[in-house]
Amino acid sequence: MKKPSVFTVAVVACLIFAGWAAWSGGILDGKVARQVRAHSVYADPGTGLDVAAAERVIGNRRLVVLLMRPGADLRDACHDVNHAADGTLVVAISRKEDGYDRYGCSRLPGAGDEHFGAAAVAETTIGDGIAPFADRPLDAVKVIAVNYDKLVKADMVPADARSISPSLPRYLVAAAAVLAVLIGSAVLYYGARRAGRVTAARREQRDKVADSRTILSATLAGVAQKIIDSDGRSQKDRSVAADYARLVEDVAAADRRGDKDWSRLARRAERLDTRLTR
Repeated sequence: MKKPSVFTVAVVACLIFAGWAAWSGGILDGKVARQVRAHSVYADPGTGLDVAAAERVIGNRRLVVLLMRPGADLRDACHDVNHAADGTLVVAISRKEDGYDRYGCSRLPGAGDEHFGAAAVAETTIGDGIAPFADRPLDAVKVIAVNYDKLVKADMVPADARSISPSLPRYLVAAAAVLAVLIGSAVLYYGARRAGRVTAARREQRDKVADSRTILSATLAGVAQKIIDSDGRSQKDRSVAADYARLVEDVAAADRRGDKDWSRLARRAERLDTRLTR
């Protein structure tokens, strides 16, 4: 059996990581769970609760209050926030004619084993005394907060604060984003430097070519003038004139080929000039 490639393994690992991050980040959460994952209060539209004020009342207690619409299934509401409200005491309430329906569900540590009894007491008493405040849901939340404090004094629920922090995958995603920015910046920086060096080298090469072409043209003009001035008075002058004619032909041929380096032809022109000067 052929072993999977490194690329295939990396892709599978990335898919697993992405799935884990999505699940632990609450991608499957309903609207109630999404709210209580980072907040202590949820209220259905039309229930009349000032959610921000209710959250200030609850503060950092390990307490979550769900105010559902009349007739809602409170047990299902508690079940929906099972993962999102982990580590808290959840109480779901909804209005009725003479008060509130209520349902408590403990998500506190040990609620299902060694602290089962304390959790049961907390679930059944957390909503005591809220019936008279059916038309004042914020006051009902205040009573629930007082009941929680009584349970703390009775050692039925923990006194420490609720901590809300992003899941590990979110930390990893954030770290990956920062790392990607740093690596991307480094790549852009060194890429820009490399491109700058290449551009500078090409510009320098173009300047050298232009300089050599200019030198060649100037030298050829000087040689032509000296040949004219000598008027072929000696055998050497005539030899130089023949070499000059061949050089001009070579320059024309180089022009047709589109040559970029004129330094070799420029050196030939300089040697002709030196011969005439001597």
